[in-house]
Amino acid sequence: MKKDFISIHDRRPAEILGLLDLADAIKKEPGRYRAALAGKTLAMIFEKSSTRTRVSFEAGMYQLGGLGMFLSSRDLQIGRGEPIADTARVLSRYVDGIMARTFAHETVTELARHATVPVINGLTDRLHPCQVMADLQTIREAFGELAGRKLAYVGDGNNMAHSLMFGGAKTGMSVSVASPAGYEPQEDVVASARRDALETGASIATTHDPAEAVDGAHVVYTDVWASMGQEDEARERREKFAGFTVTAALMAKAAPDAIFLHCLPAHRGEEVEAEVADGPRSRIFDEAENRLHAQKAILVSLMA
Repeated sequence: MKKDFISIHDRRPAEILGLLDLADAIKKEPGRYRAALAGKTLAMIFEKSSTRTRVSFEAGMYQLGGLGMFLSSRDLQIGRGEPIADTARVLSRYVDGIMARTFAHETVTELARHATVPVINGLTDRLHPCQVMADLQTIREAFGELAGRKLAYVGDGNNMAHSLMFGGAKTGMSVSVASPAGYEPQEDVVASARRDALETGASIATTHDPAEAVDGAHVVYTDVWASMGQEDEARERREKFAGFTVTAALMAKAAPDAIFLHCLPAHRGEEVEAEVADGPRSRIFDEAENRLHAQKAILVSLMA
């Protein structure tokens, strides 16, 4: 039975930790994996533009001995109304895996339902699991382990908040999400993450108070206030998110050795102060690099 990588929620805790171990091994000795996907091809479907997702997957496939093929919605008949199921069936005849970065989460799940090759969720409006695998790798590098740590997420209860809750729950790391009223994480995701957390001893909390979320946290995380596709809401969101900027004063409420993470791109002066994003606690560029290593681990686990 083929495996996909659609949500961290779908994987057992041991599987997530095993992928992180593999990511660490690939990062340490990339040469050992240079032919891991020799002759393999990954179709990369992009409805949303990207820097990190495109470059890290394309470079990752090349470094593993394979080929990554960039396919925008303009390059595919999906853009002209071809059913997603047909696209999945056709691509499965040509390639060894499919990665999709889309708006609707249902696009990726339907691709996975009809493809006969592994499908990877490169981002949807609901989830961003590949980013969180890189985040977990970065946090382990900083602290040595995930279990017993606390991550505070400040901002929009979006795809990042959702996947961080799943990632924390599966690895024993407690997650507290602070969002303005009306911008909370989806209730079904919170409920699922809390069920996952029962297995590992983690806790999942939501609040409208950034200081409450950040109190004692080992990791402080934020994201842009208006994601791709929400540009027309940007002004309204800036007003609603006043008080949710990660400042040096807010970081002072975290643990003394706390680190700052951001999935990027960052809008300094909005969701985070430049003093924090570019300060000594920031690990945002280590985190961005780890997209490459974490995704190579996912690719090897699914396609080798």
